[in-house]
Amino acid sequence: MMLLFQFNSYQGSVYFTTANTVAGKVYEWSSDLESFFSLTKNNEQLTQRNLYLERQVKVMSEQLEKYTRDSSFLKSNQLALLHDYRLITAKVITNSINKQDNYITINKGSADGIHRDMGVACGNGVVGVVYMVSPHYSIVLPVLHSQTNISVTIAKRGYFGYLQWRGGSSALADVNDIPRHAHFRIGDAIVTSGYSSIFPPGMLVGQVLHVFNSSDGLSYRVQVKLSTDFGNLRDVCVIDDSPMRERVELMRAAQDSIKVRNGK
Repeated sequence: MMLLFQFNSYQGSVYFTTANTVAGKVYEWSSDLESFFSLTKNNEQLTQRNLYLERQVKVMSEQLEKYTRDSSFLKSNQLALLHDYRLITAKVITNSINKQDNYITINKGSADGIHRDMGVACGNGVVGVVYMVSPHYSIVLPVLHSQTNISVTIAKRGYFGYLQWRGGSSALADVNDIPRHAHFRIGDAIVTSGYSSIFPPGMLVGQVLHVFNSSDGLSYRVQVKLSTDFGNLRDVCVIDDSPMRERVELMRAAQDSIKVRNGK
């Protein structure tokens, strides 16, 4: 059979085509099998996250009912808040975590309502920001990119800073410019501040792991253990916050108007 396939072009081409088809089908089955088994871990993480969120909602409901004497207060405000956001689900088709500037490609684009500067998140927390868009695909600058700066705050403490990745481990990032007088603890949650049109406030980013002095000694640099597992990222949501974006655009227009007026 080896002599037959090696020295006869027709039989050789048939064998080559058949072998490639079989190999491709095996690779496809292998990929499907890997995706299937990874669903178990993803579902476990989502279940844990949902339980955590449900516990938070329950505690908040009890506190608000205690202070307002109105059990419908939280429900009505939650519905009003969620009404402002549209979530566009997408799948990650390429991802890197071992470079200084990493990128993520997702399978949704402008035809699905995605545009530049939209926030991207997963079930565990913040992922990054949409950078480039084509009709059916988008490039995302993840937290694991040297040019990504996301405004965050230490939950329940009120201190703000910017999340940046210094390279190295995909599980760690830094929050810079935390004031020296700030009081917080190891393990405190780091969440989005809501000071931009990209992410709504309160989205989980990670937890305080270590605290260092800044290079100039005037502030703290907080090392954060990221809540998102970038090495196992498959499903994401793109956040469309149209009302907030409209407010930001209106503010920019007002600033431009003031500049023109002052120039006159």
